[in-house]
Amino acid sequence: MNRRDLLRSAGVAAVAFGLGEFGDKSPARATGFSKNDRRSKPNVVFILADDFGWSQLSCYGSRFYETPNIDRLAREGMKFTDAYAACPVCSPTRASIMTGKYPARLHLTDFIAGGSFPYEKYNQPKWQKYLPLKELTIAEVLKTAGYTTASFGKWHLSIDKKPPKSLPYNPDKQGFDEYFVTYKPSSRDDPESDAHNVEAITERSLDFLERHKDKPFFLYVPHNTIHAPILGKKTLVAKYKNKPGSNLPQNNPVLGAMIEGLDNSVGRLLKKLDELNIADRTLVVFFGDNGGLEADAKQTPLRSGKANLYEGGIREPLIVRWPGFVKPGSTCSEPVTSVDFFPTFVEALGLESQMRQPIDGVSLMPVLTRKGTLSHRAIYWHYPHYHSSSIGPCGAVRAGDYKLIEWYDQTICGTGNTFELYNLKQDLGEQNNLAQRMPEKVRELKEMLSTWRSEVHAQLLTPNPSYDPQRAKKSGRKE
Repeated sequence: MNRRDLLRSAGVAAVAFGLGEFGDKSPARATGFSKNDRRSKPNVVFILADDFGWSQLSCYGSRFYETPNIDRLAREGMKFTDAYAACPVCSPTRASIMTGKYPARLHLTDFIAGGSFPYEKYNQPKWQKYLPLKELTIAEVLKTAGYTTASFGKWHLSIDKKPPKSLPYNPDKQGFDEYFVTYKPSSRDDPESDAHNVEAITERSLDFLERHKDKPFFLYVPHNTIHAPILGKKTLVAKYKNKPGSNLPQNNPVLGAMIEGLDNSVGRLLKKLDELNIADRTLVVFFGDNGGLEADAKQTPLRSGKANLYEGGIREPLIVRWPGFVKPGSTCSEPVTSVDFFPTFVEALGLESQMRQPIDGVSLMPVLTRKGTLSHRAIYWHYPHYHSSSIGPCGAVRAGDYKLIEWYDQTICGTGNTFELYNLKQDLGEQNNLAQRMPEKVRELKEMLSTWRSEVHAQLLTPNPSYDPQRAKKSGRKE
């Protein structure tokens, strides 16, 4: 079935379900709302922060950064403690959100266009450096179902960031009716002039909400903040420099200024939903695309940061507010990941997909509505790349409380140290490697990870005939 046929079948499914006439498993039926209730066909606002650490919100434990609006979202919705990005860098996670597929299945496994490391021991695979148009996105599914769709902010799924090369793969080719693509600033840009486009993104989002308040919509708000270069307004930077704890490695006054600006944007969007009287029928999501850059701030209490598969590189804040469905102030500790958004939105909007394509995620509706739990499942990562901020190429699997990391390049990890095993419930900071003490658990998870790589046809590194240990990048060594 080609992409056009998939869209046609999705449209048939949408008509059959009448955008709110759900089957027995629908959220509306499960929570007691009638099929005519306005909340049975909710709007969706998805806010995505760039390089945002799990612990950089006050509702996630920070005593330095101030995020009252995002905290409000958590008080009025559900906070996930164990939510993950599908990759420790941005483009693959964004692709996973759009498609519900693991980056390894898409072969889109690094930030676009990636880095070149010609002298390492292994060659990186020839991976997919844009989101192919054949992939069906959540925006296309919702658009076919009658939703107006918009993307305002960072896209980073085109073959190039900027026109003209970016145009054939920009958001309008992937199901978005309206779009505005922004880019990270130069380090020389003026932080007083909306360097990261927070204001521009917010203004377009507010205008979209105003114009489409009477129809179902999907608004995707992917910010450039807090991606480097870090640039903050002087008055806010000064405010955070004068706060207690500003000298701690996990606290950065410039990031504080940027985070407060992002939080203000979230507050403006929430206020607009209230003013338009559509907050009660709008599902709002706040999420991050990968962990924070450790060079800018430690990800305390998590280990490491962006571009690494330790928790600091992949564990993300996730908050979902949906009045009438999600209990205010609730918390979910089940492990979830960014491939889960696609099937969640499909079920939440009452669209039983007829698309014959593999979807790696599972719907979060059972935990959002507190009507059940997720089936026991493992979550996987595959990062066969070198990166200026990474220790080295690796893969990982989390099953229950245990997480296994497999290093693909032994010149970095050292012979005999290919695997690291952690009990995340007991050791969130991943300081106690259990691999030698629990060889059976290592073997079990190793086999799971290997089987999964085969199932998704993950691309592997290959020996590099030009390997030069003297010229190869050495960004770190394993303990």
